[in-house]
Amino acid sequence: MKKILIAYWSGTGNTELMAKRVAQGVTDAGGEALLKNAAETTPALVKEAAALAFGCPAMGAEVLEEGEMEPLIAALGSAEAGAKALGLFGSYDWGDGQWMRDWVDRMKSLGAQVDGEGIIARLEPDDDSLTRCYELGKRLAGKAELAL
Repeated sequence: MKKILIAYWSGTGNTELMAKRVAQGVTDAGGEALLKNAAETTPALVKEAAALAFGCPAMGAEVLEEGEMEPLIAALGSAEAGAKALGLFGSYDWGDGQWMRDWVDRMKSLGAQVDGEGIIARLEPDDDSLTRCYELGKRLAGKAELAL
C-alpha cells in the first residue's frame, strides 16, 4: 500500500476539516493517509508519496498562505510533484476563487496530474464540499494503487 500525503495549512480550522475528510476517504478506500501540516512537510515527503493532496485557504489578495504553504509549494519541482495524482482544496471568504485556479495551473506546470479544478468552500465547508473532499481521497487512493 502506498502513502497518500495530505499537506495543509489552516488558520481557522476550515481547511483542516477538509484535509481530515480527504484523509478519511483515503483510508476508507484502503489507502494509507499521511496527514501533515505544511510546516511538517518537506519536499522529500512529497517525493516519497504515491499521490498528493494539498490544502490552503485564500489569503490576502487571493494567494496561498505565505509563511508555511507558499514556501513548501515554491520548493517543489517536477522531481517531487511531477506525474503524481494531486488534489487541491481550501476555503475562502472573499474573491471568486482565483487563488485556486492559479494554484491548479502552477501545479500542472510541474507535471502534476491535478484532479479537477480544486475544491473550494466559502468559509466553513458545507456537506457538499466535505463530500467532495471525501470522494477526492477515495480517488487518490485508487490512483496510488494503480501506480504500484
